[in-house]
Amino acid sequence: MPRKSFLMFSAPSNLTMLALMIFPLVMAIWLGMHFLTFQNIDSPQFVGLENYRAVLTDPRFWEAFRFTLLLVVITVPTQTLIGFVMALLLDQISGKLRGVYLSAMLLPFIVVPVVGTLMFKQLFEPAGLMAWFFREILGQRFIFTETSVKALIILHAIWYVTPFPLIVLFAGLQTLPQDLVEASQIDGASRLQQIRYIIIPHLSSLFVMIFLISIMDMYRIFDSVFVLTEQNPVYKADTVMLYTFRVAMSFQRLDKANAMAVLTVIAIMVVLIPFLVRTYHEQIEER
Repeated sequence: MPRKSFLMFSAPSNLTMLALMIFPLVMAIWLGMHFLTFQNIDSPQFVGLENYRAVLTDPRFWEAFRFTLLLVVITVPTQTLIGFVMALLLDQISGKLRGVYLSAMLLPFIVVPVVGTLMFKQLFEPAGLMAWFFREILGQRFIFTETSVKALIILHAIWYVTPFPLIVLFAGLQTLPQDLVEASQIDGASRLQQIRYIIIPHLSSLFVMIFLISIMDMYRIFDSVFVLTEQNPVYKADTVMLYTFRVAMSFQRLDKANAMAVLTVIAIMVVLIPFLVRTYHEQIEER
C-alpha cells in the first residue's frame, strides 16, 4: 500500500490516539509545575521545576525505581522463556487435550488480578498450604520480610503474566512453514537445532512485541504489589506506580505525583526506543 494511502486510512485512529495520549501528558506536565494538594486544588501555585527536582532527589523514589527495574530485568526474560517452552510443548499436543491444557495454562490470566493476588498471598499466610510446607517439610516458619515479600511479588508477576507470551508464541508456531521443518528433519537436524535455526528466527518479531508489552506492564504494575505489601513501608517493596499512588493519596502531594508520572513516561520511552528502532529497521529490511 502506498504511504500516502496508508496515512489517510490510519489518520482517524492516529489522531484519536494522539489526543488521548497528548492531552493527559500535557496536563500532567502542567500540574507537575505547580504546588498542588487537595487543599488548594482550585488555586495551584506555579513553582516551575521544583517538583521534578524534589522527585529526582527523593531517595524513596529511586528505591521504588530500582525495585521496578529489578522486576523488569527478572520477570520479562523469565516469563518469555517459560512461555516459549510451554508453547513448544503445547504444540506437540493435538486433539481435545490441547484445549484442556491451553485453558488450564490461561487460568492465571483470566482471574481478576486482585482476587488472584489475594489467593496467592493466602498460600503463604499461617493457615496456607505453602506456610504448612515451610513449617512441616522445611522445618521453618515462613515470615513476611522485605526479602520474602519482594520474592513473592516477582514470583506472582511471573506466574500471572506468563500466559501472555505463551498464547502469542503458540499462535506464532501455527504459522511455521512445515516444509522447512520437514526439510531439516531430512537433513538430520535435531530438535534443538530446529528451534535455534528455524523456530526462533520465525518468531523473532513476536519476541520483540512480547518484550515491548511486558516491559510496559512491569513498569505500571500496581494491584498485585498493593495487595501483597498492604502499603507497609517495612517491606520497602514499592514500585514506581505504587509510590506515585502513595505520594498522591497518602501524602496528598498531587504535584509531585504528576511530576513522578511524567518522569516515569520518559523512563519507559528511554527503555522502549531501542526496541522500536530495531523493529522499524527489521520491517524496512523485510521489504
